[in-house]
Amino acid sequence: MWPRRSALVGLIAALVLGTVLPLLGPIIIGYFVDEATAGASTSELVTIAAGYLVIAIGAQGATVVRTWVASRQAWTATNRLREEMAAHALSLDIKYHGEHPPGEMIERVDGDVHAIAEFLVTFLVDILGSALLLIGTLVVLTVADVRLGAALAVFIAVSSFFLVRVQRRAVPYAAASREVDAHLFADLEEHLAAAEDLRANGAGAHVMRRFHDMSANVYRADQRAEVIGGFLVRLTNLTFTFGTALLLAIGVGLQRSGAITVGTLLVLFQYAQLIRRPLERIIDQLKQLQAAQAGVARAEELFEHSSSLDWLEPDAGKRLPDGPLSFELRDVSFSYGEEEVLHRVDLQLGARRSLGLVGRTGSGKSTITRLLLRLYDPAAGVVEVGGVDLRSVQQADLRRRVAVVTQEVQLFRGSLRDNITLFGAHPAADEQIGALLEELGLGGWLAARPSGLDTELGPDGSGLSAGEAQLLALGRVFLADPGLVILDEPSSRLDPGTELLIEAAVDRLVADRTAVLVAHRLSSLRSVDEIGVVEGGRIIEHGARADLVANRDSHFARLLEVSKQRQIT
Repeated sequence: MWPRRSALVGLIAALVLGTVLPLLGPIIIGYFVDEATAGASTSELVTIAAGYLVIAIGAQGATVVRTWVASRQAWTATNRLREEMAAHALSLDIKYHGEHPPGEMIERVDGDVHAIAEFLVTFLVDILGSALLLIGTLVVLTVADVRLGAALAVFIAVSSFFLVRVQRRAVPYAAASREVDAHLFADLEEHLAAAEDLRANGAGAHVMRRFHDMSANVYRADQRAEVIGGFLVRLTNLTFTFGTALLLAIGVGLQRSGAITVGTLLVLFQYAQLIRRPLERIIDQLKQLQAAQAGVARAEELFEHSSSLDWLEPDAGKRLPDGPLSFELRDVSFSYGEEEVLHRVDLQLGARRSLGLVGRTGSGKSTITRLLLRLYDPAAGVVEVGGVDLRSVQQADLRRRVAVVTQEVQLFRGSLRDNITLFGAHPAADEQIGALLEELGLGGWLAARPSGLDTELGPDGSGLSAGEAQLLALGRVFLADPGLVILDEPSSRLDPGTELLIEAAVDRLVADRTAVLVAHRLSSLRSVDEIGVVEGGRIIEHGARADLVANRDSHFARLLEVSKQRQIT
């Protein structure tokens, strides 16, 4: 909340005013009683009563202002926290996201922060105001009689002790409850994303059984949190009741001994009720406090995870050279956990050259491309792009100069314009976008859309065919104009007509650029300059495509022969 500290001044003023005015009310009532028993005139009593009304109205107004300012401050602060958590989550490694499903991350970034926001509003409106009211009451009673102030101080200390004990014992159960909720959301997200496959394969019964199991876990966790938290809260409330009775007993004894007046005794009674309300608010909000603390703990846990990639500060990192980029892998090894997938790989490609990577599934092709994108760092060796070690490159510059198109195109709910420019990340005029789509073969499709570039796509880009989505993804790369392009078989699983459009777009894209094509079908590598054959985490063959095709003993030539025989069969 500190960045908007100027608004805190108004909040503090409203809190102070909302504390002082309620404290004056009982004092005026006590003064009214003492003056009435002393024989004051009716006009004097009416004046005192009018003053009480003004103070009561002012207290209500201060409460309204305090609630409005506190709510605005709390939601502004937690929205900023939500943004920081989302940005941090996006900066974490692929490995972390592989271990934590999207549903769980959504619950962390949104659900936990929502609990914190609700508590912050409660804290600023109720708990902080109530605490100030308690302190003010303690000061006023101490001025009236030191013994009353001492008794109240002991009572507040005992109540606070119980509150702290309740908090410590109840928070783990609340945190466990939120953790189970996160798993439920993750499971739901996974099944909803795969709804079509699940329905087609008759897996509905399995999904419902799993949902029932997860719901049972949620129920048990919530029940434990409610039972433990509720019991401890009621125990604290009982302690408060005994303390209030003892405080009033002390006041009655002082009044009978003549130490205080009847009006002061009435003030004490009013303060006893005034104290009860803020303490009850604190106790009643303990559940939200538990949920908020659980949310804070989970937020801290997320922030404790950091990327294994050590990116340099923007001003410290190097920039990649302009134009097409060469790359080189020197003695590179890499492992996923204990499984080594690359072993002492040496591979280089000059600028304006294209390389086709072929090999069996799991041979290491995709890992090589991920190292070029610096989604991972090698366990040993060096990865250079444009003659610069990627560990010393500015992150923003690498993302700008190296682009990738995968088989699984990610489109978003939004306009066609937003999807192709990635919401302004690659800005372009409408005329430029229209010309690009025409060049990619989407001109007719665009012309048939009444809204043009404002055409809204549904979730996951629904409204486009698989081929149209791939062409749109290639359009993004054209707008980005990178120096190195990585393509993971963008024309696979498409009909022949659309495949021809994709291949033509790829040919235009790699022209005058450095390109790496990961191929599952050798026919898509007809126009590349060089071939790299990957097997068992090693580059077992690398050379000009024409030379490898001409050499019947090469691995690539044998792969082509096998591919031709399969097509004939």
